[in-house]
Amino acid sequence: MDTPTRPPPPPGSSAAVASPNTPTPRPERRPTPPAFSSPLSARLSPQIPQQDRLPLSSSRTPGSLSSGEGVHHTGSPVPQFSTPPGPPIFSSPLRPAAVPFQASPATSQPVAFSWGSSLPTSSSPPYSNGSSELPLHHSADVDESTLESPYVLFSAHKVLKRKKQANVPSLGFGALVSPGREIAPGPEVVHHEPHRCQTCGAYSNLYCEILVGSGQWQCVICKNLNSSDGEYIAPSQEDLRHWPELSSSAIDYVQNGNRPGFVPVSDTRITAPIFLVIDECLDEAHLQHLQGSLHAFVDSLPPTMKLGIISYGRSVSVFDFSEGSVASADVLPGDKSPSQESLKALLYGTGIYLSPVHASLPVVHTIFSSLRPYKLNLPEASRDRCLGTAVEVALSIIRGPSADRTRGIIKRSGGNCRVLVCSGGPNTYGPGSVPHSFSHPNYAYMEKTAMKWMDHLGQAALRHNTTVDILCAGTCPVRIPILQPLAKSSGGVLILHDDFGEAFGVNLQRASSRSAGSHGLFEIRCSDDILVTQVIGPGEEAVVDSHETFKRDSSFCIQMHSVEETQSFALSMETKGDIKNDYVYFQFAVRYSNIYHTDISRVITVRLPTVDSVSMYLQSIQENAAAVLIAKRTLLHAKTFSDAIDMRLTVDERVKDIAVKYGSQLSKSKLYQFPQELSTLPESLFHLKRGPLLGNIVGHDDERSVLRNLFLNASFDLSLRMLAPRCLMHREGGTFEELPAYDLAMQSNVAVVLDHGTEIFIWLGADLAAQEGKSAAALAACRTLAEELTEHRFPAPRILAFKEGSSQARYFVSRLIPAHKDPPYEQEARFPQLRTLTPEQRTRLKSSFLHFDDYSFCEWMRSLKLVPPEPS
Repeated sequence: MDTPTRPPPPPGSSAAVASPNTPTPRPERRPTPPAFSSPLSARLSPQIPQQDRLPLSSSRTPGSLSSGEGVHHTGSPVPQFSTPPGPPIFSSPLRPAAVPFQASPATSQPVAFSWGSSLPTSSSPPYSNGSSELPLHHSADVDESTLESPYVLFSAHKVLKRKKQANVPSLGFGALVSPGREIAPGPEVVHHEPHRCQTCGAYSNLYCEILVGSGQWQCVICKNLNSSDGEYIAPSQEDLRHWPELSSSAIDYVQNGNRPGFVPVSDTRITAPIFLVIDECLDEAHLQHLQGSLHAFVDSLPPTMKLGIISYGRSVSVFDFSEGSVASADVLPGDKSPSQESLKALLYGTGIYLSPVHASLPVVHTIFSSLRPYKLNLPEASRDRCLGTAVEVALSIIRGPSADRTRGIIKRSGGNCRVLVCSGGPNTYGPGSVPHSFSHPNYAYMEKTAMKWMDHLGQAALRHNTTVDILCAGTCPVRIPILQPLAKSSGGVLILHDDFGEAFGVNLQRASSRSAGSHGLFEIRCSDDILVTQVIGPGEEAVVDSHETFKRDSSFCIQMHSVEETQSFALSMETKGDIKNDYVYFQFAVRYSNIYHTDISRVITVRLPTVDSVSMYLQSIQENAAAVLIAKRTLLHAKTFSDAIDMRLTVDERVKDIAVKYGSQLSKSKLYQFPQELSTLPESLFHLKRGPLLGNIVGHDDERSVLRNLFLNASFDLSLRMLAPRCLMHREGGTFEELPAYDLAMQSNVAVVLDHGTEIFIWLGADLAAQEGKSAAALAACRTLAEELTEHRFPAPRILAFKEGSSQARYFVSRLIPAHKDPPYEQEARFPQLRTLTPEQRTRLKSSFLHFDDYSFCEWMRSLKLVPPEPS
């Protein structure tokens, strides 16, 4: 059984990347070869045979994000990830978009008790400034139904009072928190200093009890009475609601008054620089796709954005924009870290390595067109690539001259700088490299050393507000365990693509347009009755010196690598004992510096009612949130393929235990009825077991590792789609109907769209494909829907389209629950559309399936001695 665990704290090394002292000659100047034209990127994966392909238009790429005035808002009022599509009309309601956030393993630690004294509401306060007024219980008038925070999604809206009933590990209780999410309209913005509890550090909020005569407020976490310096003195309850923090569940405290010389500027003047680090060791076909993506990428950049270009192979070439219309490059050796002499020659010379796009666009296009394919006759995995050295050089140029930087002469551009690595193979040369062959006698040690070096390089980038995103493509294994620490420690992402074509180009553009906050600190505070047992998220446990400490502060603090829209934290919680209060309180605070270098403190406060009834608790469970939390806790332990096999058995045991603990046993039978309130939960966990996260669909270890890390860091919407695919059937008139993700949806006269998070499939039935006019209209509608669903999703999914009976259709079928073996009554229970089919149509439908060595959901439930729940 997968119970909440407390993994050991991650190594908190802060060592900077060392550079050898060996002197190096001044970098050699190398002119760029003549340019040649490159074709546009392919629209579909080259793996699909020509006869099976269906044309797809290019995905639309969002433009650069803008947020108006940075002083008043912390983010951009842009459409959110995974929002329901616009033009297509659905005949059945869509699932509402929920909280997005991201995650990866983080240290778990129980939250200590809060020892603050409680203030009884029926007695006078210990001190009241000489007055005898009673506390104003304005929090009792709050309408809970209107205050569901878009930043927090709990697995249940109620908490069980009895510890034994609440702390059932198989189901568990927890929350998915997205502290960096941007919504429109955003949270209330406050420009004064927040009022914080002097005992535990919690912030004042709408649930606090206020003494209207003295302005004192009682902390909801530790029950301590605090002074507001007279600010909360008010004649009535209505006057108190004029304070944003006392009327809203989410508040942004903006602190800029203490920054000398702070001047708000527009997005066009505060664009952070981007460094492109490009692999030189590509074959011709891959290089042509990469060139097309790079040309489109620079054309989409804002004119004022500063751009730098580095290419790497056995050496590092830093392109210089100082020659006007001629491209040239300074070359550094790639076998070791750049020496101080080499860096001084670059930084104090006449070269310009970061230039605004509007001033260097023709030269940039010339550089991309001049790239040449790899000439030596060596396998892709054996070619020398000094990726680590190239990133070191990029970071050194972004930092600039250290002496000038310490004197404050050089001023930084706003926001996080980004290094975008375009890689087609493993790092096999220079620092952080591994041998070409796994059979090397010292490979295990060298791999461990390389991972440690890459982690230190990522930490060095993080200290200088630079994020490293690694976008890999092609068929060559890139040794994910080596590259992942660099992306993770810097707050970046690592993404795999089939090629350097359309999806790669879209992700390149979306990665560059992501706005990220830096120096993030995430604090979790709960009522004394609640214990945080595990945190899965994009960060690590904060050291004590990095955050404020209060006398009895029981908060759990996490140092965030970056603060972005797509991040989330998965929190597992337990009750310490039987709860006697009617409510429990949760406060989540993230402090960070936004792209304008303005300090933001976002405070989210939520309270949940407590209940004695198990039935009321089950009715309050949010099944999708519970499924995502369970999946993240499970996948955290699936580091290898053998671990994934073990976790499949864990899923079986978990489902059985939920039925035993919360279901009912049928009379005169050993079968258990799964609780009706959780009717969709077992299906989601069945998808987890057989899908790409734990199943056999994904075949390579690199792909599994990337999917695992992406899922642990994904938003709720993306996590849910990666866990359980969404099936949408095209109907006449361009409408869509949402159906269960069963293979019974594969009817020959329809088109189906399957959204599985990182991939979207468009399937055309054979009868529909034979009708040229109807098939073209259906394909266009499906293509529009796919683009609408993923317009702002990051990473952008691969979109594939194929016909019924084609060889590539197996990708689609393998992600659906097989139900053609189930009895007709079970099929119709989950797929009422089958009731309209004639016996001939039903026979044809059954014979059209591509059979896989798998069993259906109902068969799985029966194998666990459970009665499948009726569809909700």
